[in-house]
Amino acid sequence: MLDTTGPADVAGVRRLARDGLLAGSAAAARPRALARLRGGVYTVAWPLVFTRITKPLEHRRRHADCARGLPWLRPDCLDGFHDDVEAVVEHALRRATDPIENLEGWLATRLTPATVDAHRRRRGEIGALQRPRLPAWLGDALGGDPWLCDLAVQVLVWVGVPATAGAELWPLDGWAARRTEITGEPVAGRELLDREVEQVLTAMRTRPAWHTAHVERPLGRKQAPVAPTPADFPALELVGAHELADARLAGLAEQALQAIETRLNRGEDPAAAVTAVIGTVFGEQSPDDVPSDDWLAAALADQERLAGIVETVLAVLGR
Repeated sequence: MLDTTGPADVAGVRRLARDGLLAGSAAAARPRALARLRGGVYTVAWPLVFTRITKPLEHRRRHADCARGLPWLRPDCLDGFHDDVEAVVEHALRRATDPIENLEGWLATRLTPATVDAHRRRRGEIGALQRPRLPAWLGDALGGDPWLCDLAVQVLVWVGVPATAGAELWPLDGWAARRTEITGEPVAGRELLDREVEQVLTAMRTRPAWHTAHVERPLGRKQAPVAPTPADFPALELVGAHELADARLAGLAEQALQAIETRLNRGEDPAAAVTAVIGTVFGEQSPDDVPSDDWLAAALADQERLAGIVETVLAVLGR
């Protein structure tokens, strides 16, 4: 649509909007004329959607690559972007009934209601809760634990999202980062999160009909995850081992920063927070051929080196 819509289509949409005829023209248009109207509105709307919705969302997801622009959006993020633009286009073609002098300005005020309504409608179509909230009975079943209650809401949100977590059922990597933000404790392995997810699901299953309607059914509407590579078939290595290691360390660093910031917000001493978090997160990471315990213990025990690490961490966090 971005490539086939011409200036005349956009000019026509602006003229109809100024005359208060855009919605009426769309309602009466034949398929070919309606496609031109949709294309014109799409051309005006997509930069607004990317700037006001997609880019801030990608920053919150810490997808720096996606936030650069459309060519860099990952496939699932690109799908979400197109869904949001389509929602704004449909909203405009239904609601633009009054004269609109500044179409961009009017669309900017409609971005949130249009995309939120469309998102809730898509969730409702597959049986997921449109506004996921924690039921009181579920909070009681989880003992009121802040993290488990938050995780329960994340489960309810996730079952209504069309995307998958690759070959995994749950987006545990993202939830690990969220757990760190809430508890201030870094996650050392996936086993803990697996147990906590199962604990939440067990609590949900105490209301079988509710669980079937709002968890099992929408979860079953997701597309099947990609099958794993057979064990006897050699995997194609697209990047070098050092690049994989760098990516792993970058992820650990992000998790550590979140945990340290949570501790600092609680008033914990910076040196104590940095020592505790780094010791946990990087306890199994070290330079080649250097025993991790010796290397890490030496770095944290050296007060001068520790002070430098603390200073660097505080600078990164803007403190």
